[in-house]
Parts: sequence; structure tokens; C-alpha cells
Amino acid sequence: MTAWRQQGELWTLEPTARPRGLIEFIGGSYLAATPQLSYRRLLETLAVRGWRIHAWSYVPGFDHQAQANGAWRLFRQVREQQVGPAEAPLIRLGHSLGCKLHLLAPDGGRRCDGLVALSFNNFSAERSIPFLAELGQQFRFRSEFSPSPEDTLRQIASSYRQPRNLVVRFSRDTIDQSGRLIGVLQARAGDASTLLELPGDHLTPASGGLRKQFLGDWADDPARQRGMERLAEQISAWCHTRS
Repeated sequence: MTAWRQQGELWTLEPTARPRGLIEFIGGSYLAATPQLSYRRLLETLAVRGWRIHAWSYVPGFDHQAQANGAWRLFRQVREQQVGPAEAPLIRLGHSLGCKLHLLAPDGGRRCDGLVALSFNNFSAERSIPFLAELGQQFRFRSEFSPSPEDTLRQIASSYRQPRNLVVRFSRDTIDQSGRLIGVLQARAGDASTLLELPGDHLTPASGGLRKQFLGDWADDPARQRGMERLAEQISAWCHTRS
């Protein structure tokens, strides 16, 4: 596996073997600014399995639709600059807010082979950042995401066209909203979405393996590494069961 490379707002990682396909990743919340560190363990584990990785670095804002559009354009631009096997699958992978941004992509999911949504989160801005309601009233600025949580679900129901979606919920995740998402997806005609529940919490996909990197194998948590291997294997296996 080669080292991480930065191309503007994207961090890319190439496997040493012939690529099996491309994963376009968007992380969530404050973790998204440094995906090559915050999600290093998961993304590198996927790369070991032959996946090329494109991970977007961004700071979440209020206009989620604008950010979804920008991410989609950037992924497409970098993808078109690179040469790869035409038959290789293109998978979108998101965590938390990253799931929402993939679901709001302007192509409605048509130009990929599926979405893996980890710990989907669609809370309001006031729920996500409680003091925003007071500040918004005081300084007269927008204190809600665009689109709002309910508008997001309506937009997915009416405009999202990708039938293949793997929605992953972790058993101890107290802020997960995968149940609402899978309900909206499966209500669409011709839907092939599935819900998978795994052990873990909201931050299970996020791990940089820093203790192992700086202190050595003895400082690592073997259970966490096994969990990441299991998650990567589930994702990789699902990606290769294209209908």
C-alpha cells in the first residue's frame, strides 16, 4: 500500500495490488477535516483489501446541499484525471453527516454502484449545537441546516435514485438515525437497501491507530483492530455483490 497523498481537498490512497474499485469517502462532524488521520485505520484496512481511497477533507457548515454539490464535483474531477479499469465498482462511503452529504449528491446516486452509510445522523442544527438557537436569534443568522432534517428525508424519498445501499447501525450508538433512513429508502420502488447492525458506538469507524503508531503494537487495542477488520470485510464483501 502506498502512502497518503493530498490533492487539494482530497486525500488519496492507492493499494499496492491491482485496484478492486474506488471508494469515495466523506466523514462526519469535526472528524472530517483530517480523514487521513481520523479514519486512518478503517480506510487503510479497506486499501489493504484492494480499494483505492478518495477521502474529502472539509469543515461542516450550515448549507449541506452546497457542500454535497462541492464534494460531488471534486470527486468527479479527480476521478476523471485518473485511469482505472472501467468495470471496477465505484462505491460511496459516508459516516454520520457524511452519509447525508452523499445522499444529497446532485446525481441522486446514479453514477455510483452503491452507498455504504455508517451511523447516519440527520439531527437539526440546534440539536447538534445547542447554543445555536440562542445565538441565531441574538445575531439574526441562520440556525438550521439546509436542507433541514425533514426536508432531507423528503429529498431522499423523491430524488435519490440509487437502489443499492448498505445502512450500518452500531448497537451502542445513541445518536444513530439509521432506522428513519432505511424506512425512507425501502419505501421506494425497486429498492434493494439493507440494514446491518454491528457491535460498537458512533465513533467505531473513526480511529487513527495513534497509540500503535507512536507506542508500538503493545499499546494497541486488539479488540478494536478486530472490529475494524470485521467492518472493512463486511463493506468490501457487500461492494462486490453488485446486482
